[in-house]
Amino acid sequence: MKLMIVDDNVMIRGMLRDMLEQMGHEIAGEAEEGDTAIKVFSAVRPDAVFLDMIMPGKSGMEVLAEIRKIDPQAKVVIVTAVEQERIDKQINDCGVTAIIRKPFTYDELEDTLKRIK
Repeated sequence: MKLMIVDDNVMIRGMLRDMLEQMGHEIAGEAEEGDTAIKVFSAVRPDAVFLDMIMPGKSGMEVLAEIRKIDPQAKVVIVTAVEQERIDKQINDCGVTAIIRKPFTYDELEDTLKRIK
Protein backbone atom coordinates (compact mmCIF):
# COMPACT_ATOMS: atom_id res chain seq x y z
CA MET A 1 0.00 0.00 0.00
CA LYS A 2 1.02 3.59 -0.62
CA LEU A 3 0.71 5.34 2.77
CA MET A 4 0.98 8.81 4.28
CA ILE A 5 1.96 9.73 7.84
CA VAL A 6 0.81 12.93 9.56
CA ASP A 7 2.20 13.56 13.05
CA ASP A 8 3.93 16.53 14.64
CA ASN A 9 6.31 14.23 16.55
CA VAL A 10 9.33 13.33 14.43
CA MET A 11 9.98 10.21 16.53
CA ILE A 12 6.45 8.88 15.97
CA ARG A 13 6.72 9.56 12.24
CA GLY A 14 10.05 7.76 12.12
CA MET A 15 8.77 4.78 14.10
CA LEU A 16 5.66 4.50 11.90
CA ARG A 17 7.74 4.86 8.73
CA ASP A 18 10.17 2.14 9.86
CA MET A 19 7.41 -0.29 10.85
CA LEU A 20 5.34 0.29 7.73
CA GLU A 21 8.35 -0.08 5.42
CA GLN A 22 9.33 -3.30 7.23
CA MET A 23 5.83 -4.57 6.39
CA GLY A 24 6.52 -3.81 2.72
CA HIS A 25 4.50 -0.60 2.34
CA GLU A 26 5.58 2.55 0.52
CA ILE A 27 5.57 5.85 2.42
CA ALA A 28 4.33 8.26 -0.24
CA GLY A 29 4.33 11.33 1.97
CA GLU A 30 4.74 12.77 5.43
CA ALA A 31 3.64 15.94 7.16
CA GLU A 32 4.10 17.41 10.61
CA GLU A 33 1.13 19.78 10.53
CA GLY A 34 -2.28 20.17 8.96
CA ASP A 35 -1.76 22.58 6.06
CA THR A 36 1.16 20.56 4.73
CA ALA A 37 -0.82 17.35 5.24
CA ILE A 38 -3.60 18.59 2.94
CA LYS A 39 -1.11 19.62 0.25
CA VAL A 40 0.76 16.31 0.42
CA PHE A 41 -2.47 14.30 0.43
CA SER A 42 -3.68 16.12 -2.68
CA ALA A 43 -0.37 15.55 -4.44
CA VAL A 44 0.27 11.89 -3.62
CA ARG A 45 -3.26 10.47 -3.16
CA PRO A 46 -2.18 7.69 -0.78
CA ASP A 47 -4.11 4.46 -0.26
CA ALA A 48 -4.38 5.34 3.45
CA VAL A 49 -3.37 8.11 5.86
CA PHE A 50 -2.13 7.67 9.42
CA LEU A 51 -3.30 10.89 11.09
CA ASP A 52 -2.44 12.22 14.55
CA MET A 53 -5.30 13.93 16.41
CA ILE A 54 -3.44 16.58 18.37
CA MET A 55 -1.08 18.83 16.40
CA PRO A 56 -0.23 22.51 16.38
CA GLY A 57 -2.35 24.55 14.00
CA LYS A 58 -5.07 22.38 12.51
CA SER A 59 -6.24 19.43 14.59
CA GLY A 60 -6.50 15.95 13.18
CA MET A 61 -10.28 16.41 13.01
CA GLU A 62 -9.86 19.53 10.85
CA VAL A 63 -7.40 17.72 8.57
CA LEU A 64 -9.77 14.76 8.36
CA ALA A 65 -12.62 17.06 7.29
CA GLU A 66 -10.46 18.57 4.53
CA ILE A 67 -9.29 15.14 3.36
CA ARG A 68 -12.96 14.08 3.17
CA LYS A 69 -13.68 17.09 0.90
CA ILE A 70 -10.89 16.01 -1.44
CA ASP A 71 -11.70 12.29 -1.33
CA PRO A 72 -14.80 11.14 0.56
CA GLN A 73 -13.62 7.51 0.27
CA ALA A 74 -10.11 8.11 1.68
CA LYS A 75 -8.95 5.55 4.23
CA VAL A 76 -7.87 7.39 7.37
CA VAL A 77 -6.41 5.75 10.47
CA ILE A 78 -6.42 8.00 13.51
CA VAL A 79 -3.27 7.60 15.62
CA THR A 80 -3.86 8.99 19.09
CA ALA A 81 -2.97 8.70 22.76
CA VAL A 82 -6.36 10.17 23.71
CA GLU A 83 -8.76 7.53 24.96
CA GLN A 84 -12.20 8.91 25.67
CA GLU A 85 -15.52 7.49 24.60
CA ARG A 86 -16.84 10.92 23.53
CA ILE A 87 -13.85 11.55 21.27
CA ASP A 88 -14.06 8.03 19.82
CA LYS A 89 -17.70 8.65 18.90
CA GLN A 90 -16.81 11.99 17.30
CA ILE A 91 -13.98 10.36 15.34
CA ASN A 92 -16.15 7.46 14.20
CA ASP A 93 -18.95 9.84 13.19
CA CYS A 94 -16.46 11.47 10.79
CA GLY A 95 -15.99 8.15 9.04
CA VAL A 96 -12.48 7.13 10.02
CA THR A 97 -11.38 3.72 8.84
CA ALA A 98 -9.66 2.74 12.11
CA ILE A 99 -8.20 4.09 15.34
CA ILE A 100 -4.87 2.96 16.77
CA ARG A 101 -3.72 4.02 20.24
CA LYS A 102 -0.26 5.25 21.14
CA PRO A 103 1.82 3.48 22.22
CA PHE A 104 1.13 0.63 19.81
CA THR A 105 3.04 -2.49 18.88
CA TYR A 106 4.17 -3.78 15.51
CA ASP A 107 1.47 -6.46 15.70
CA GLU A 108 -1.27 -3.93 16.46
CA LEU A 109 -0.18 -1.82 13.49
CA GLU A 110 -0.05 -4.88 11.24
CA ASP A 111 -3.55 -5.96 12.37
CA THR A 112 -4.88 -2.47 11.65
CA LEU A 113 -3.46 -2.55 8.13
CA LYS A 114 -4.99 -5.96 7.46
CA ARG A 115 -8.41 -4.61 8.51
CA ILE A 116 -8.27 -1.56 6.24
CA LYS A 117 -7.10 -3.19 2.99
